[in-house]
Amino acid sequence: MIIEILIFIVTFVVAYYLYVYKRNHWFFEKRGIKYVPGVPIFGNVYDTMLLKKHMIDSIDDVYKAFPDEKYVGFIDAIDPIIMIRDPEIIKNITVKDFDHFVNHKVFFQEEAEPLFGGSLIQMKGEKWRDMRTTLSPAFTASKMRLMIPFMFEACKNIIDDLKERVKTDDETDVEDLMRRYTNDVIASAGFGLQVNSVKERDNEFFIMGRDIFVFNTFQKIIFFFSTQIPWLFKALNIKVFPQKTMNFFRNLVRTTIESRNTNKVYRPDMIQLLMEASKGKLTSTDADDGESVGFATTQEALKPRGVAREWTEDELIGQVFIFFVAGFESSAGALTLSIHELALNPEVEEKLYQECRQFKETENTLTFENVGQLKYLDCVINETMRKWAVALIMDRTCTKPYELPPPREGGKPVLLRPGDVVYNMVNCIHMDKQYFPNPEVFDPDRFSDENKHNIKPFTFMPFGMGPRNCIASRFALLELKVLLYNLIVNFKIKKCKKTLDPIVLNPGDFNIKVHGGTFVKLELRA
Repeated sequence: MIIEILIFIVTFVVAYYLYVYKRNHWFFEKRGIKYVPGVPIFGNVYDTMLLKKHMIDSIDDVYKAFPDEKYVGFIDAIDPIIMIRDPEIIKNITVKDFDHFVNHKVFFQEEAEPLFGGSLIQMKGEKWRDMRTTLSPAFTASKMRLMIPFMFEACKNIIDDLKERVKTDDETDVEDLMRRYTNDVIASAGFGLQVNSVKERDNEFFIMGRDIFVFNTFQKIIFFFSTQIPWLFKALNIKVFPQKTMNFFRNLVRTTIESRNTNKVYRPDMIQLLMEASKGKLTSTDADDGESVGFATTQEALKPRGVAREWTEDELIGQVFIFFVAGFESSAGALTLSIHELALNPEVEEKLYQECRQFKETENTLTFENVGQLKYLDCVINETMRKWAVALIMDRTCTKPYELPPPREGGKPVLLRPGDVVYNMVNCIHMDKQYFPNPEVFDPDRFSDENKHNIKPFTFMPFGMGPRNCIASRFALLELKVLLYNLIVNFKIKKCKKTLDPIVLNPGDFNIKVHGGTFVKLELRA
């Protein structure tokens, strides 16, 4: 009897997924959209799930399969997705017709993963609008001026440690070091904690943060199926992320807020700003001040409306948590790839050093007000984010019926219905030779004042576009510039035996990580 039941279950599951597999094909065929069939259950990400390719490469295979199409079909496991290849359509979806595409695709149900599911990234509709306008004053220029000392403090710890280590070490593990830097910046600027992760290597804050991003094989399987059958995981109360880690961050924010309210303590960090926001006291006087810390800086597109919404404790904790998640791994990845590229391109590194050296001689100290003078540093960071953008795609879910223009000349318009998902391409467009000649070449001069006007709108989108762009782009760019400036002023970056050339990303990983890690040799400058 048990064998018969198992045979029935297996047969049902196989039949269901074969039906879904063909249903996805019909979805594209009846709309006249070209697509790559993929593999049952896994769709077009089969090689990624088998750890053969990075997610970027699986996406890029479909992007390049139909070079003349404005959009094509992409099968993300069992979900049919419309992959947008045309910058003009991306502009319409993310900006002009944004009210038709307000929401992101749901990756985590709030009931199952409340800190992720209740964060700004996963919020929907009016609730998202209210939270976005609540938080936007926390990321203006005046607030960044208050937070930049936290970055300098964490950076000093890194530089001091390196000055001792390079005397004996032939190589430096850049990925590990950059994670410790971004961890300490977020600990200070986000949670009000003073942590030195290069000295206290196994401090609890660093270990808990690392555990969010280091998935074992079992967790990867759980993550994959939780996105495919969320109702089952919700019913069984199966968690993707370790509860110990989630509880650590929840308790940390809760106790910090209680302590500050009780002892009347003020500290200009993210928790303090959220405490003010929850009381309706967080206002912006410089949201449109025009001060930019780099070419890639995004601008706030929404304006506050009416009476502020009251937020629950869990909702506020979720925003601090997602601030940590985004700042920890994304910024560490951008810094790691920047340093790796500088090691592979000594002429770029030397040009950057000369700019930083001259800046130090004239300005002496890097500040929020003068960081914009480091033009070539901005170019280097922009070029890194072009080649290795953390945001692989800008996903949007259709919220109101919308008509896409024909995918090709002679084709028919495609009607999108509420619930349909589009992926606006980021990395693929960044690496498309029709927008960036010789895209594999690391050339920061693409973003020089003389050349950046040649960059077609909506072809460089490292922080997203439109009202759902990255709210913390200013913070991220400052964090990157503070570390890179101080590193270049103090050290020469060189290749070592373990420096991978050319760069290949770690297969099967959703984050931007070099296969085998990033290792360089640092030499202390005279």
